[in-house]
Parts: sequence; C-alpha cells; structure tokens
Amino acid sequence: MAQKPLERLEQFAIDVILERQYGKRAALLRLLLHALSKLYAVIIRLRCWAYRSKIVKWHHVGCRVISIGNLTVGGTGKTPVVEQFARTLTASGRKVAILSRGYKSMPMPFWKRVWNSITFQKANLPPRIVSDGKATLLDPTVSGDEPFMLASNLEDVQVLVDKDRIKSALYALRKFNIDTVLLDDGYQYLPFRERLNVVLVDRESPFGNEFLLPRGTLREPHDHLRRADVILITKCDGSDLSRLKARIRRYNTHAEMIECTHHPLYLKDLSSDKRLPLSYLQGRKIGAVAGIAVPRSFVRGVEGLGAEVIYERFYADHHYYTTKEIENAIERTRARGGHALITTEKDAVRFPLVDFQDMPVYFLKVEIKILNSKESLEDCILRISNSDRNSCLVHSAPFNSGL
Repeated sequence: MAQKPLERLEQFAIDVILERQYGKRAALLRLLLHALSKLYAVIIRLRCWAYRSKIVKWHHVGCRVISIGNLTVGGTGKTPVVEQFARTLTASGRKVAILSRGYKSMPMPFWKRVWNSITFQKANLPPRIVSDGKATLLDPTVSGDEPFMLASNLEDVQVLVDKDRIKSALYALRKFNIDTVLLDDGYQYLPFRERLNVVLVDRESPFGNEFLLPRGTLREPHDHLRRADVILITKCDGSDLSRLKARIRRYNTHAEMIECTHHPLYLKDLSSDKRLPLSYLQGRKIGAVAGIAVPRSFVRGVEGLGAEVIYERFYADHHYYTTKEIENAIERTRARGGHALITTEKDAVRFPLVDFQDMPVYFLKVEIKILNSKESLEDCILRISNSDRNSCLVHSAPFNSGL
C-alpha cells in the first residue's frame, strides 16, 4: 500500500503534537492546532447537544448494544478487550456481532463512491462482512487490521465493517439473527439509543497530552467521560491509583472502575503457527518491530519478560509492512547478534508473506486480566453486560449531564 508519504506526514504531526519536534515551525504549528482544537471542542459539544435535544435522531435496533471505546486516540489496548467480551458472551449463549468502522481499511474506488452518491445507492450498500462466524472472508487490507484480527481469533461471531453502524446492526439482525452488538471503538458513535458504554483509560497516559484534537490526542473534552457506565483502567501494575481514580471521579461519579492489565500468554511463530512459552525470551537478544499507538509500552513488556531488545523499529499506527522493511529488520537484528524478531499480534496481520531467512519471527499474544479482584474477567463481563441499566442508558441522567 503506497502510504509512505502520508505516514511520514502523520508521524511529523504526531511529533509536533507530542512536542517531540522543536523550532519555530513546530511552535507555530502547535499554536494553529491549539486554535483549531478550540473550534473542534465547540463542534463536539454541539453534536452531543443535538443528540440530547433530539435534533438528531437516535435509533433503537432491538438488541443489546455494548460500546467499547476510549476518550483518547489509540493506545489503550482496546482490541483484546473487544475480543474477550465477544468470546465470553458467545460462550454464555449470546449471538454476537462486532461492528467496526474499519479504520484504514481499503476504501471503495473514488469513481464508485461518487457514482453511489449521485445515484443515492450509498445507503443501500451492505456492510463488508469480515467474518460470517464460520470463516474469515476478507483480508486485512480490505477489512482493516483490527477487524481481521478479531475475525481470525473468534468463532461463531460475525464481524462487519461500515462507517454506518446502525446499518451494520440492522443487517446483522436480519442476516445472522444476532442478539448482541459490540461496537468496536464506539464511544463517539452516538446514534444508538440504548447502550452500555465501556470506556478504557490508560493508566500511563489517561488523558493523552490533555489537549483536544488536533492539538492533542483527546477525542472529546474530559467531562464527556461521564457518559461511561464502566471504566476499565488498563496497563495497571498494582501501583496505587488513588490520584487517577479521584480525577476520574471529577468527571464521572457513577461508573464502576475496574483495574486490569494486558497479561502476556505466549509467543506464536508467524511461519508455522507454533506456540512457544514466554520463557523462550529469557536472556535472548530480540529485535522488536511495531506500528501501534504506543510502541514503547510493547518494548517494555518484552523486556519485562527477560529479553534484551537489541534492535527496535517503530512505524505509524496501522502501518502496512513491505517485504523490504521486514527483511531489513531481520538483517539488522541478525547483525547485532539477535535470536528472533518479535512484534504485536495486530502488527502480525499486516506483515507480508516473506521468507524469514532462517530467523524466527513471533508475535506476542496477550489477554486482559483483572487485578485486585476475586471476580474473574468472564464473570465481570457477564455481570456488567447483563446489568439492568443497559436497557435505559442513553436517556438516563448520566448521559444527559455528560453532554
């Protein structure tokens, strides 16, 4: 995929936003972005007010809707949470569909999009079916990496991609007779009337750099966190969270807060699908490649498992790798005495099919685990998913006060 110039521009913008770029040009750009973020805040608040005031129509789709999202752009570890919700709810007897917008999936050709708009066919186009619950039907370039990863890992769960998730939900109801919808990255998608809002907050960077887009990484103002019904504080390590919880309570007085961590399970070989225990990393020299929002967190996790990371290469989030990039990473790792190359599961689905040149390439499989609780994650998911409040969320006081 020829996205390299766009990725370089994206990385430059991220470096400016996170103040990793210096000089007059970067400072002036930050001032411009700060002004635009003020306008963005007004637009976001007006949009929420329009839904609250019923100027914009809500939709009731006739099934349970659970939104899993965040207040910031990326980096909270959302996909494993969506996967675990789907797996647990399916095991309990529910028929689950995951609805995604398919971020950075391959768009329809421009001429076709224009034609569909002119002929009013856009609303009639079905969503992309990444999985019908039995097989994965699309590749990651067409579906997007996260929907593809979910489709590959889950059985008896439908995964659909469309920006119009009301349309996706109604399609899934008709075609697959589902009874539960999971909105992947759905906190900012407001049209669903009745929903349970599960929001992830990263312990290491709970509100990003504190600024709204495009100056920062916040998608909504801090006080919009009060729409959340359940807050999962991710990447916890057992340290005291009283200050963070007190700050969250300033914006949300009612949501249950649950501490959790991304617990590593095993390594998986990209060539053979062979699983290796985490003990393999002990004392080994490893090269690390990642194209995720917070790659440094991934590297720290690998080092925490006993590996010595002797080479690292980071790309923009959702980067699609070329054969040359992978071969270069392998060669550099080998030149430094490395034993293997390691990446994330989300990155692995974006790797090309290449000859790994006698050096193993693994991804690290992780799962969500609750800390400081006797309740299992599965029991927690079932409890909050079956909560009576799920039937009257959007028109309740917490939603109205949160806009």
